[in-house]
Amino acid sequence: QVRLVESGGGLVQPGGSLRLSCVFSGHNLHYSSIGWFRQAPGKEREGVSCFTRRDESTYYLDSVKGRFTISINNSKNTMYLQMNGLNPEDTAVYYCATEFYGGNSCRALRPSGMDYWGKGTLVTVSS
Repeated sequence: QVRLVESGGGLVQPGGSLRLSCVFSGHNLHYSSIGWFRQAPGKEREGVSCFTRRDESTYYLDSVKGRFTISINNSKNTMYLQMNGLNPEDTAVYYCATEFYGGNSCRALRPSGMDYWGKGTLVTVSS
């Protein structure tokens, strides 16, 4: 059974930082692409950052490049998203998700192709 559990969200002031964590467990997740997605109020879900296992590459949404960093600690079965320089436009529920085969949806930051999802953690950026 695949399980993804996010944590680390909260309220932060503009310019602040947060680190999100996603603990993953289940069949073959060490070989699956995995990443972060978010959904702001009234908006569609979008890809933020993703790590593809096949070529061990990382991908970022243009608006978070240089501010967010994805990392994975396989010994702890945990993926992280370090978020710096947060602004109100980053306010959203952040989800981790995994893609079992290929990694094409992960690479394209396309939510519709991801296979399993966590329940999300809320990030609010406000003064």
